[in-house]
Amino acid sequence: MTSQPNTGSDPAAQDMSPQEIQAVIDRILAKDVPAKNVSTPAGEGSGNGKAVLGKAQAISRLDEEHSTYDGDQQDLEERRALRRRAGLSTELEDVTEVEYRQLRLERVVLAGLWSEGTLADAENSLRELAALAETAGSEVLDGLVQRRDKPDPGTFLGSGKALELKDIVMSTGADTVVVDAELAPSQRRGLEDIVKVKVIDRTALILDIFAQHAKSREGKAQVELAQLEYLLPRLRGWGESMSRQAGGQVGGAAAGMGSRGPGETKIELDRRRIRTRMAKLRREIAAMKPARETKRANRRRNEVPSVAIAGYTNAGKSSLLNRLTDAGVLVENALFATLDPTVRKAETADGLGYTLADTVGFVRSLPTQLVEAFRSTLEEVADSDLILHVVDVSHPDPEGQIAAVRKVFSEVDARKVPEIIVLNKADAADPFVVERLKQREPRHVVVSARTGEGIPELLKAISESIPRPSVKMDVLIPYDRGDLISKLHESDAEILNVDHVEAGTRAEVKVREGLASELEPFVVDE
Repeated sequence: MTSQPNTGSDPAAQDMSPQEIQAVIDRILAKDVPAKNVSTPAGEGSGNGKAVLGKAQAISRLDEEHSTYDGDQQDLEERRALRRRAGLSTELEDVTEVEYRQLRLERVVLAGLWSEGTLADAENSLRELAALAETAGSEVLDGLVQRRDKPDPGTFLGSGKALELKDIVMSTGADTVVVDAELAPSQRRGLEDIVKVKVIDRTALILDIFAQHAKSREGKAQVELAQLEYLLPRLRGWGESMSRQAGGQVGGAAAGMGSRGPGETKIELDRRRIRTRMAKLRREIAAMKPARETKRANRRRNEVPSVAIAGYTNAGKSSLLNRLTDAGVLVENALFATLDPTVRKAETADGLGYTLADTVGFVRSLPTQLVEAFRSTLEEVADSDLILHVVDVSHPDPEGQIAAVRKVFSEVDARKVPEIIVLNKADAADPFVVERLKQREPRHVVVSARTGEGIPELLKAISESIPRPSVKMDVLIPYDRGDLISKLHESDAEILNVDHVEAGTRAEVKVREGLASELEPFVVDE
């Protein structure tokens, strides 16, 4: 096979030697070949594939996690100080170890269905599930994918594949099975009865990560509300503890005095308590909303342009915010590392001020409970003047990430907001993948938040895209009105020309409507 030098529009690709181009082609072609440890189906009838997973590919493998723009990262040190460690057991060999005991990682096996798309899509989905499981504090031991048109209504997997999953759990010593879908309560119970260990689904896993990473009062309330909404229809009891009624003689047990009551079962009591708690959380979140709306209203009143940084989880949004504003917010090579929005002030090269807001990351099949609970936070995206849609171009499926994020944009009415695709992590991506996305997304900027590549181009694109002062005026301001001169030099006006004459300062400016009304008495009549 011979290779010709690249003649595309990417300068990096033009400087590559034929050997380097051939190496990239071989690497791309290798992605189309099934993994060595994945057995593909022999025919349409059998249709089962088993994948043994290693390190999750949804988490990037960059050698340097932080740059000098990320600050001291004290929040990250605090989080990692409480993280579980691999290889440490909860079993004590000596009673003196009790004060130094650390919990070991949960040992999990993954399971998923390949019902549509290609095998590569199914494997990428399972790798992302592995990344979620590792972020939640577990050790992924094994995983399997079943080729099936639709889930089994009783056990999600087919009966034979469920028994195979049981054998894998027993052989690996796993204590949890994580399923790459949202399970119905009956499917979860049916699968647990077969594999004999705890079974959780993708939604419960994501909610668990959010519960670990939420720090603000509003974030904790939003996560708890989402968890209770998920738990309510899945509440179940064990034995008689959740089903016995306390009315009368308690079913002939002659419990007598002190046992007579409303005849309400334990599970009904728990459901009522959950609904009461959910109602209280909704009131608390509604009470927190005015504070966020007041800050947003102040920015709108002062006509400060707002830019929202949004995108798939672990795409590098917080790193980009740190690079642009030296915000020093937490950066971690994990999924959903930051949940609470951060707003920082920035300026264009010509002095026009705007705000940059870092938002919660999105993921494929983001639980609807989280979208509803975090709606007040996601309104930062919908109310912005510009969205920086950050995409990890080193990911195996960047187009899938873009589609998943835009689906959430539609749910929060943010599709009408102008959008710039920021192709991040370009230093770790294949040049041909970058070129493919550049052709697919006409409004784009290629950057690397870690190295600083493309940051000047991004700042220029932001400057050209945010709303600018539109009222052009020619004013003569007396020297005793220095307050107006000061306002012209602030970040909500553009000074085109200045001349100091005997009567005062004559300036040709572009201002916003609020300031234009103050300057109206000083307009020069030609």
